[in-house]
Parts: sequence; C-alpha cells; structure tokens
Amino acid sequence: METRKIDNFELQLVPMAEEHIPRLHELSIAVNWPHRPEDWAVALALGEGVVAFDEIGRPVSSAMLFPLGEGVANIGMVITSPRLQNHGAARWLMDEMLQRTKGKVRRLNATKAAYNLYLSMGFQPYALVLQHQGTAIALPGEDTRVRSMTDADNGAIIDADRRGFGSDRSHVVEHLLPLSEATVLEENGRINGYALCRRFGRGHVLGPVVAASEEDAIALIRPLIAAHEGNFLRMDTRHPNGPLQAALEQAGLVLFDHVTTMQLEPIGKMPELTVYGLANQALG
Repeated sequence: METRKIDNFELQLVPMAEEHIPRLHELSIAVNWPHRPEDWAVALALGEGVVAFDEIGRPVSSAMLFPLGEGVANIGMVITSPRLQNHGAARWLMDEMLQRTKGKVRRLNATKAAYNLYLSMGFQPYALVLQHQGTAIALPGEDTRVRSMTDADNGAIIDADRRGFGSDRSHVVEHLLPLSEATVLEENGRINGYALCRRFGRGHVLGPVVAASEEDAIALIRPLIAAHEGNFLRMDTRHPNGPLQAALEQAGLVLFDHVTTMQLEPIGKMPELTVYGLANQALG
C-alpha cells in the first residue's frame, strides 16, 4: 500500500475491492454521478482499480482500468472528492493506471473538470460523447429485420460487437447480457447489429448499441424505448447532428451533458460496424 500527503491529508492507496462499494457509492454521490451500488459492482466485475482513503477511512479518490481485448484498455471511474480536486490526487491515481496499462492502446472519456488533466498527461481528444436522457416516448414504425434476442444469439452478438468495437470485449458483453433486454438485427441469416438495455443510474441505459448505420441503430432501439415508455432512459452516443440524435430527441431523450473521448495511442483501423451507443462512459 502506497501513502502520500496531499494538501493536509495523509492518503493511503489500496486495491479496490467489493467491500469498498458502499464507500465508493458515497464518493460518486459527492460529485453528482448517478451510479448505484449495483453499477459499481458491475464496474468491479469487469475491471480493477485503486481507492485513496484519508486517515479516518473516508474515500477521497478512485480510478479503474478495463481490459477491452488484446492490447486495449479503457480508464474510467476517476473521481476525486470536491475538497481535494486540483491538489494532485487524480494525477496520482492516473499515474498508477497508466503504469498498469503500459503497452496498451489507452482511452478514456473525460468530464469537463478532468479534461485539462488528461491533456497534460498526453491524451488527445478524439470525439464528443453526447449524453441523452429523459422520460421515454415510443417512436413510430417498425423494422421487420429487428427481433428480440434469444440465447442462441449470444455468439452472434459477441461477433457483432467485435466487428463494431474493433477488439474482443466478449467478457463485457457476456456479463451484460444476463442483466439486459436485447434486440438484434438479422439480415440474410446473419446478426448485423444489436442493442442492450439494462438498469443503470436513475433508470435504464441503452447500450451497447452496435449497427451498420444510424437508421439500423434507430431500428434496434425503437422496441426498447417503447418497452420503457414513461420511464427514465439514457443513451450515450458519439453521433451528433444526424438521424440518431433526432430520433433520441423525438423519443424524449434530450441532450443533457457531454464528455470527450480521448486517446493516448492512435486507434487502429475502422471496424466493419459502428458503436452507436456506449455500454457506459467507463467501458466505452
């Protein structure tokens, strides 16, 4: 365990563990993040992290890394208590994450508050992530290529995700599938897109959403939006000013906030399909 004095606090850095979830939930509430304890549990199941505690056992900062296939890692869940922001705690934890992910293609989604820190550490902006949310309104229309998934589709969904994400994050998809409602888009006997919807934060989140076009993405999420009509729904996307954003607005999911996808190393070749909806901001 590493210790460091920051401001007037003697901090101890420890590996993140399941027993820390209640305190991590308190930390995320302090910075107005919507994560429930159950959302922290999903993050911990899919990644690893560190937590900095003060002398009396209060968590003051956190950071996690998420392996997303060979040679790729996302960094996320980077939180610093308001009383220690701008005092170097986040940089300390980020240095630890960068050391652990050395040799990988590293990406993250930066809040406005953390953007300059990541820029100073060498990360470069890649795209905006638009956070759409609100009370869901069903969209008209249907697409006969879209249906609810069955257990027999699991392998094809994982294949579609690999074709969209660009690396093998099958462990993420396999973990999220039992927690989710799902639709697939089938053409000529092949799954060419899928969408998941699960409990998250204040309600439900749409994501991942992987498809060949914005129109296909809309077709995939349309039944899931209808299933949650009248309830809080969220979707994070990197695709502004097109049919998808217009459909989200029509469905009551208005633009609420944005973060910036940043990368430390260049992203590889463009995949066959496209990720239109993020699993969440930590996982991409």
